[in-house]
Amino acid sequence: MAGETTWLTRRMATATRSAERASGAKRPQSAIARSESSRDAVIDHGSSHSRGSVLVVEDELDIQELLSHTLTREGYRVTCCGRGEHALEQVDSNPPDLVLLDLMLPGIDGMDVCRRLKSNPETSTIPVIMLTARGEEADIVAGLEIGADDYMSKPFATRTMLARVKAVLRRHQRQKSAHDSDEDDARPIQVGPLVIRPDRHETRLDGEPIELTATEFRLITLLARKPGRVFTRQQIIVSIHGDHVAVTDRSVDVQILHLRRKLGQRSDLIEAVRGVGYRCRED
Repeated sequence: MAGETTWLTRRMATATRSAERASGAKRPQSAIARSESSRDAVIDHGSSHSRGSVLVVEDELDIQELLSHTLTREGYRVTCCGRGEHALEQVDSNPPDLVLLDLMLPGIDGMDVCRRLKSNPETSTIPVIMLTARGEEADIVAGLEIGADDYMSKPFATRTMLARVKAVLRRHQRQKSAHDSDEDDARPIQVGPLVIRPDRHETRLDGEPIELTATEFRLITLLARKPGRVFTRQQIIVSIHGDHVAVTDRSVDVQILHLRRKLGQRSDLIEAVRGVGYRCRED
């Protein structure tokens, strides 16, 4: 893509503007008001040849504009907002095909927005790609555990962002098609005292409900569908997150640990196979 604007270039421009403002140059109050209004407003950038709808939730205007311009140019219908509460309102009134979600937002932060979307049956299937300056593994695991479909650390190039958007939408469409065509997906899964209802996104142990994150639910469903089968860590990563997400083997171990804790005295339902991976015990 000739002349592509990278994240780094735009951030350098932002840093320059910040330095100029810090040096004493002041914007008129009307300009400040317009900037804050634009950041917080819900802005719709339509496309007559839409490849899908994307909600961009980003409070930094230059980044918001770059993402919107790039996605619109590629044929996506883009809506932008800069606050978490506005994002939730927008998803409720006009659900998008995908959400690009910054973590560091004013008001309701990105983690909480993602958690609310993924815990609501009406919005839990909408793919979410998190955008953040945080690059620590713990933050990546936290985002993926609450159900984020992908995670991009700043800085990144617009080409990378487009590739991720396309990949997540393709995977989501494949999953949706598979779900629509496979009635088995709606049938209860039972392994001993564990009963999973995929159609209700519900898990019960000895008749009592267990509160699981979206990622934990996908993980236990994957293992319980084929009790006794050993899944390698890489197979678990690809099945739950896709083959393009930068998730380490250690992240899988952490997710398994959290899941076992929630199973309490029946944590032995998930067995570790040394040097290989994990399986659901045949009860």
